[in-house]
Amino acid sequence: MTSPHSHPSSTPDSGPAPPAALGSPSSRAATGVVADSARGHDPQRQRGRSIRSTVARYPLITFFVLANLLSWAAWTPYILSNNGLGVWDYSFPEWLGTSQFAGVLPGAYLGPIASALLVTALADGRAGLRAWAKRLWKWRVGFRWYVVTIVGVPAAIIASTLVFSEGQLQAPSLMVIAAFVPGLVLQMVTTGLAEEPGWRDFALPRLQARFAPLTASFILGPLWALWHMPLFLSDWGGWPDASWWRPLEFAAFCIAFNVVMTWVFNRTGQSLPLSMLMHVSVNNFVSIAWSEMFPTLNADTAQHALLFGSTIAAVLVVAATRGRLGATPRRV
Repeated sequence: MTSPHSHPSSTPDSGPAPPAALGSPSSRAATGVVADSARGHDPQRQRGRSIRSTVARYPLITFFVLANLLSWAAWTPYILSNNGLGVWDYSFPEWLGTSQFAGVLPGAYLGPIASALLVTALADGRAGLRAWAKRLWKWRVGFRWYVVTIVGVPAAIIASTLVFSEGQLQAPSLMVIAAFVPGLVLQMVTTGLAEEPGWRDFALPRLQARFAPLTASFILGPLWALWHMPLFLSDWGGWPDASWWRPLEFAAFCIAFNVVMTWVFNRTGQSLPLSMLMHVSVNNFVSIAWSEMFPTLNADTAQHALLFGSTIAAVLVVAATRGRLGATPRRV
């Protein structure tokens, strides 16, 4: 086949070639291509439709696989660096005293929120994206839920940690108090925004559409924990000094705390900002205030306290709601 810019034939008086005779092989081939295109048999379109149909058929599986693979791939340099296994002789730069903004946060953004956005667009189209985004901006909920998430979570952590500190507690300094609200805002736009649009906004409603709320929580909790597991090979998880059982205890915490998260999500009418606040209130208190208020305790004790407190809270929520976790009973 010659290109449009090739030289014309040197044969004199060659003139244009006659059109292919009707019914000739070349004519039938051309007609077949046009007909296939008209009937939607374009291979590229078919592949696109096949991907969409697969994602629409298995949205949860697609989401969980993508969230893990994308985040784990992005975290690999951090884990291999001096911040982790030390295979790569490089240390990620620090900001506000931590290298996790440079090493962990990009992978977090690539995981749950990006996967949820992509799968929702492919499986549900614009209508699904509108519903997904609507929960993201649902700030108008009862004031008591802001008290529960912003005040109740730190209070519960303090109460559970007192069990392990033999009642020893110090008042936070003015610097810690001044940093608490800015830290909460920073956690909202980093950890909260990176994770919760995926776990709670995308996965939880779909799981609760198929399973009872408690069952859905027990499915989501381990998957939420699994996503974090590679980070235990970095300074995020205390590598190399962390105890071998710390990842297991963290997974147990995720399962228990996820029950409480499901309850808050359902009782606030599926408000994602309140789920984000619930999540990051834990991170913020542990990061900013915990070590100063309990200076004699170490990171292992902090995790003991988190697991202890979240387990008690989960048991109370399950008992009080009879396992419904604030969800509206389904109509039969």
